[in-house]
Amino acid sequence: MEYLVIIIAAIFVNNIVLNQFLGICPFLGVSSKVSTSVGMSGAVVFVMTIATLVTFLLHEYLLVPLGLDYMRTITFILVIAALVQMVEIVLKKVSPSLYQALGVFLPLITTNCAILGVAILALGFEDATLIKALVFAIANAAGFGLALIVFASMREYLDLIDVPEGMKGVPMSLLIAGLLSLAFMGFTGIV
Repeated sequence: MEYLVIIIAAIFVNNIVLNQFLGICPFLGVSSKVSTSVGMSGAVVFVMTIATLVTFLLHEYLLVPLGLDYMRTITFILVIAALVQMVEIVLKKVSPSLYQALGVFLPLITTNCAILGVAILALGFEDATLIKALVFAIANAAGFGLALIVFASMREYLDLIDVPEGMKGVPMSLLIAGLLSLAFMGFTGIV
């Protein structure tokens, strides 16, 4: 039951993008096409899960025992940067079209504060375990992906309808992001 609460809270109630406002850059930048959003969501799921796994183990078995807990943020940033480089190399070989579509936003996962935020927040549970941290990371990545894909779908639809000239592009995107955030606020009382 505890894991179900973590999953529902991370995906809907405390959505990393729409409630905590972490990861806004890729949310707004990669959300013009659903296909690109799905690819970015997959990359974020992979990086967020692996980064949380590695950073949790580093924190619990290296930094804390050695009294280097103050090095947590810089260590986590270095781990995330290395993981993103691995994802970039794999995507370049496995799916060149997706690599090309993601463009500059793939390296931006390195500086995506949602990845770092989840890695740090995963340590904040009262009785933090590796399993809880991984469930938390996967659920947050799913929440990020859900928000990104829904937002991209809405933006693709907006390209098909007549929108006033002054509202095209960024103004309409920000308005839709705000409305989507309000929609997710409706889940607040669930957990």
